[in-house]
Amino acid sequence: MELSINQKVLVFLLLSIGLITLPHINHIPLAVFVAFNSLLVWRFICIWKVNLLPNKWLLFILMIGAISLLYQQHHTFLGRDAGTSLFVIALGLKLLEINQTRDIYLVNYLAFIVATSQFLYQQSILMAVYILFVTCVLLATLVLINSQKPATIAALKTAVIIVFQALPLSIVLFVLFPRVEAPRWMLFNQQNSARTGLSDSLEPGAISQLGLSDELVFRAKFNAELPSQNKLYWRGPVYSYTDGKRWTEGKVSKKNAVVSKVDYKGYKYQYTLMMEPQDKEWVFALDMPSSFPKALKQNSQYQIITTEKNNQRAEYKFTSYTQYNTGELSDKAYKENVQLPVEPSAKLKKLVTTLNGFDQSAESFIQNVLMHFKTENFHYTLRPPLMGDKPIETFLFESRYGFCSHYATAFVYLMRISGIPARVIGGYQGGEINQVGGFLEIRQANAHAWAEVWLKNKGWTRFDPTAAIAPERIEQDVNIDLQIATGIINFSPMFSNSGKALSWMKQARQMWSNIDYSWQRWVINYSTENQTKFLSSLGIHNIKSIVYWLMGSIGGISLVLAWIILKNKTTKLAEEVRLYQMFCKKMAKVGLDKEVAETAQNYCHRIQLQRPDLSEQVAKITMIYTRLHYEKEPLDKDIKLLKTELAGFKVNINPE
Repeated sequence: MELSINQKVLVFLLLSIGLITLPHINHIPLAVFVAFNSLLVWRFICIWKVNLLPNKWLLFILMIGAISLLYQQHHTFLGRDAGTSLFVIALGLKLLEINQTRDIYLVNYLAFIVATSQFLYQQSILMAVYILFVTCVLLATLVLINSQKPATIAALKTAVIIVFQALPLSIVLFVLFPRVEAPRWMLFNQQNSARTGLSDSLEPGAISQLGLSDELVFRAKFNAELPSQNKLYWRGPVYSYTDGKRWTEGKVSKKNAVVSKVDYKGYKYQYTLMMEPQDKEWVFALDMPSSFPKALKQNSQYQIITTEKNNQRAEYKFTSYTQYNTGELSDKAYKENVQLPVEPSAKLKKLVTTLNGFDQSAESFIQNVLMHFKTENFHYTLRPPLMGDKPIETFLFESRYGFCSHYATAFVYLMRISGIPARVIGGYQGGEINQVGGFLEIRQANAHAWAEVWLKNKGWTRFDPTAAIAPERIEQDVNIDLQIATGIINFSPMFSNSGKALSWMKQARQMWSNIDYSWQRWVINYSTENQTKFLSSLGIHNIKSIVYWLMGSIGGISLVLAWIILKNKTTKLAEEVRLYQMFCKKMAKVGLDKEVAETAQNYCHRIQLQRPDLSEQVAKITMIYTRLHYEKEPLDKDIKLLKTELAGFKVNINPE
């Protein structure tokens, strides 16, 4: 019963379970986590205070309380979060029932399930390494249970060997075994916590709040040449309706899903986009995307929308052109993009008149507005002042300090006053090149707003008013680290010989980012489609071929592992068995033959009963032999010790 379980094994098991459940502090309700740890501490105390273990009635009351707690926190027992909490609290209750070896096995297997449930929340490489570590710890617990003389370090070493022996088979199964996608109705419907980022509405100054965030939004790896920095506009939401202060998507655009035909020109850029989890359905493609996967769709604003779950990483292949002509504009779209909330003030009309917005061509007026921003003491700042209820007029005539959203909204507003269709585009501009992996990393600090103006024979044309006042924002990348440290806008050249100039910390960060990127691409995103493509490249096109490859790979790996294990074991066994057989022959000379099915321990006990004079020597020889024969990590000196004991072992026919 309880006394038969080694205390060292119990301590190791409970510490292991504490490590396994630790990451769930971010996943399950705090009350459930506290309840579990209370049960864990209780069981720790009971290792030395056995009388404090609960009886069956108290366990029943605890179970009812746990069920009530789970329902109070989740209002259900189904789903990812409720199911994880259920397994965690069940593990805690089962700890209080440990009173024999069988219970330790059950707790161990339940702990494996709890450890695996971590992947329902996070699939990063760090979490995979952590789970691999706790798996080794759990296996070490099983090794300790089956060791005659528990040794923690030896058990951990054995567990690590077992895991690494299993890794080749796991990799083969991962790569070759047909992947089965779960039906959509079976997928967990939990959402990740809210994430910062662009909003579906825009107010002057809103984007500046993202300028101090280094949160990764997506990565882009181009098949060939990278676009220049001033072409890296990643298209997001389109704001075409305004109430004078806030800008939102237009009502007509939301209903209209018809995309007018685009005439693409210039260089064709092909690239792979890896989106981080987000709380919006937006996918930020390089402006303007011409082809994309079937899982995505393009709305009438040329924005890419995903139809899949957006709260997990996703990879998409795109083709984009940075030169294009969107064609004619419908009457509804025209009305939507010249919409103004109220009659423009006299000051605004006077400014438009001064800039020849009513009597010159649209192109001339655009250049006049951009020149106005450049020459009339406007400033680009990460921390603009508050603009009040009339942000456009306040910015243009009073403060003249603003971030990209101030310039974009003011520019579009002036265009509309002159009757030119215009709208604000939200998204990201630029990106930091990862020198190690050769891909771009776009972070929240790259968030940007620019304008689109519809021009005859050209269609929707991009104009970035920020470039007029701060051209380095478009020509260079944002220096995010320095910007966060100082709170002041900072830039650094995107394409430069920066390998030597990079600090060791930044090099390490880029190297780790490259590892994470490869992990996400080749492991996490190894879907049915990707598996089919990869296997096809190996000439595997059907189930029959997959079965042959599986059988061949598993058989080959098994033979290699068997040879390694048996080769080492055979050498060791031959020596120890030979020495033990010498001992058995000496005992046979005095009439104490070892029976065929008799264990070494039973044989030792029988000799001790019949020859008490040999009891101490026989017990020592048996102990050394047992350690050599059954334990994975015997002492190096055991063979020599066994030889010494046998050399000095003398058996008299007639005991004294």
